[in-house]
Amino acid sequence: MDSAELLDLLGNANRRRILRLLAHKPCYVTEISEYIGVSPKAVIDHLQKLEDAGLVESRTDDQRRKYFSIARNLRLEVRVSPYEFGTKSAYPANPGLDISTCRHLSIDVEDEGDGELRDLARELERLEQLENELSLAQRWVQGRVTDVRDQFDQRVEDGEGRLYAELVSALSHGSASVRKLAHTIEAPPEMVEEALERLASEGVVEQTRDGWQLR
Repeated sequence: MDSAELLDLLGNANRRRILRLLAHKPCYVTEISEYIGVSPKAVIDHLQKLEDAGLVESRTDDQRRKYFSIARNLRLEVRVSPYEFGTKSAYPANPGLDISTCRHLSIDVEDEGDGELRDLARELERLEQLENELSLAQRWVQGRVTDVRDQFDQRVEDGEGRLYAELVSALSHGSASVRKLAHTIEAPPEMVEEALERLASEGVVEQTRDGWQLR
């Protein structure tokens, strides 16, 4: 699901309350209805939307009572800065992800132990601490991104600092053609090409057979 659609879906207070309840335990419609104080019919409508989005799943017990639970982990980011407004969603990575391949991230991947409660408690404590540290690191990075973009504005005399910063940001994901870059940053191709030539003269980018790339 598109992150903007997901943001609209979660913009409803009752859907958020349903998810908070399901985060504690699976529930059936009547339980949810009593908890959030709306009719069962309205609850069913909310659950259907959440289920269609893949956020909620259901199962039926031996008494044919239908229980709902949260289906998967999801991270939704909303970024608002002088240079950016947007949303981004991410689902959990495959358990087999090799974290050591991340260039700027160093994490000790410890053995999970034998599954004893003591080992699980220690692992949970370690992961909670790591999550807090990553959150702080993310805030620091976002602050630095804004600072660097400010410097682009100050150093580019023709007032196109934001355009130059957007091009560098787009090229950080790999080489691209003028047309693709123009589409990505939503700027006229001729303006993009002129900016690329300026950046090339400054030794920032270079043109190859595959398009433009950072030097």
